[in-house]
Amino acid sequence: MCSLIRQFVYVGNNRVLGLFPRLYSSNIPQYETLAVSVPKKYVYHVELNRPKKFNTFTPTMWKELRTCFSALSEDPECRVVVLSGQGKHFTGGIDLNGFVESASKAHELSDVARKARFLHKMIEQYQHGITALESCVKPVLAVVHSACVGAGVDLITAADVRYCTEEAWFQVKEVDVGLAADVGTLQRLPKVIGSTSIASELCFTARKVSAKEALQIGLVSKVFPDRDSAIQEVLEVAQTIAAKSPVAVQVTKQSLVYSQSRPTAEGLEHICLINQTMLQSDDLTKAAISQATKTEAEFDDL
Repeated sequence: MCSLIRQFVYVGNNRVLGLFPRLYSSNIPQYETLAVSVPKKYVYHVELNRPKKFNTFTPTMWKELRTCFSALSEDPECRVVVLSGQGKHFTGGIDLNGFVESASKAHELSDVARKARFLHKMIEQYQHGITALESCVKPVLAVVHSACVGAGVDLITAADVRYCTEEAWFQVKEVDVGLAADVGTLQRLPKVIGSTSIASELCFTARKVSAKEALQIGLVSKVFPDRDSAIQEVLEVAQTIAAKSPVAVQVTKQSLVYSQSRPTAEGLEHICLINQTMLQSDDLTKAAISQATKTEAEFDDL
């Protein structure tokens, strides 16, 4: 079964825009809260797809984020992922109605230990949804427009590279709704921006951060005029990454992620153990020939 949509597709090596059937194949999975497309060869675009609800996080979205990024991590035709949001905002954060409904099930239990176990599993499920971006061996490039609130900050700090638009703003909102952020911001934000002082201030006060400040503190790499230009240019960056050796790129990500929370010596031993195998890859020879002959190398899927 298929439906007609307007999208970019590949005819040979050429990108064509028009009305084409979307094939419901394993390489382009379908989700309730996410939209997945392939705008460029080897580049997958994942969009938060609850625009009428400002892309707020529901229990279904948490689950689908984990499923989606786990699948893309294993898909040999995917080499880079661009993450963005449809509609007016990137995300308004957690869907409070869904959260209260899920949490209320714990209060139906009479025993405190069983309440705690229920909530532990719920929080852990949410954490897995965010960590899936970090665990995905493919680079994840996040593009934020307008609001990025609460769970949105958790999400983008688990991505590898972050960009935003001029009107974008960020807010670690959790203390304003009576809880501590528990799915990644407190652990990743200080490392992302390199300042525990600034990270603590943002988490304690829940104040808004403008795009300009986000760039200054290192939360984002670049600011674009609007969402369309941001998506277009970030897809070009993704295409550049996708053209390189998937062995080199994926091992690079694995080493970066591994080394973030470990001593330098452990990080060095980690990459040493990986590269004792990966340096035997055909990609090394292909890349060397490409550099010497100033031609583009074609790398096999990994």
